[in-house]
Amino acid sequence: MSIFDALFANWASDMAIDLGTANTLVLVRGQGLVLNEPSVVAIEQQEKRVLAVGLDAKDLLGRTPGNIVALRPLRDGVIADYDVTEAMLRYFINKALPRKYPWQSKPRIVICVPTGATSVERKAVYEACIDAGARQAFLIEEPMAAAIGAGLPVEEPTGSMVVDIGGGTSEVAVISFGGIVASTPVRVAGNAFDAAIQEYAKEAYNLVIGERTAEEIKIKIGSAAPLLEELDAEVCGRDNLTGSPRTIRFESEEIRDALKPCVDEIVKGVKATLRETPADLSADLMEYGILLTGGGGLLRGLDERIMAETGVPVYVSPTALTNVVEGCAKVLEVPGALTQPYLQNR
Repeated sequence: MSIFDALFANWASDMAIDLGTANTLVLVRGQGLVLNEPSVVAIEQQEKRVLAVGLDAKDLLGRTPGNIVALRPLRDGVIADYDVTEAMLRYFINKALPRKYPWQSKPRIVICVPTGATSVERKAVYEACIDAGARQAFLIEEPMAAAIGAGLPVEEPTGSMVVDIGGGTSEVAVISFGGIVASTPVRVAGNAFDAAIQEYAKEAYNLVIGERTAEEIKIKIGSAAPLLEELDAEVCGRDNLTGSPRTIRFESEEIRDALKPCVDEIVKGVKATLRETPADLSADLMEYGILLTGGGGLLRGLDERIMAETGVPVYVSPTALTNVVEGCAKVLEVPGALTQPYLQNR
């Protein structure tokens, strides 16, 4: 191995992580996006032994015997189970960047946290990264990372508004001159959409469906505003009265009604943030619009609904699923960026 190769191995060990409630994305410097897996861990309960992580663990959701549980160690974007989160992070870090040589340095990591995370929650994310094998860890708030990843002018004195809808939380923020001017964390996002669909199926049809089925319905026919051509989907679940398998055909109109309370909460968060925004920056928003990002931001008609409620132009990012991790990665690419005030390394 040449000296150049050794130096490159150390340089290339920097990585960006979007640690989400639903999915974790890892981008390695010089390699691009190398991992996108569910934030799920399967453990054996008696010995607390990790059996599977990510895609392998998600396949076990709702399908495990009593002594094995598949769980999500993050709730609402923050750590709910520290030990399991550390094990998950260690697995993802080693899978994304195996240490082939003993002299290869540990990675520097830029990782996102929700805007509303407390100092204790932020410290838990930082320490989990260090314990999982990071040389250094830097925290960046999700809407800031999403804005950077989408190419918004975050360091200019111009107002940019981001609505980042992930799995556990929705982050609404107005950014200007390298800082978050106004923000509203909303504890409603993609997982709440899925839960609302599950609840609707049970109440309307006495049909019990799992998380994965609810997510499939959301993707196939979910919407926040009327569609030009309404959709439908056939769904199989368990009859809550007889216990037998049963198939029901759902219409997009009824799923839209089921999702309405969740969508209303997100719209409320957008309106609350607009009320806190200085008047001069509000003028910028009318000119440049609101960026809708995150997996939940892809819900059909959500941009139309927010625009109708606020009167501000809304557009969906073409890279909605990867903006946060790409924003974390862009910070690593800019010399001196790790000293910026929007980053914390505790």
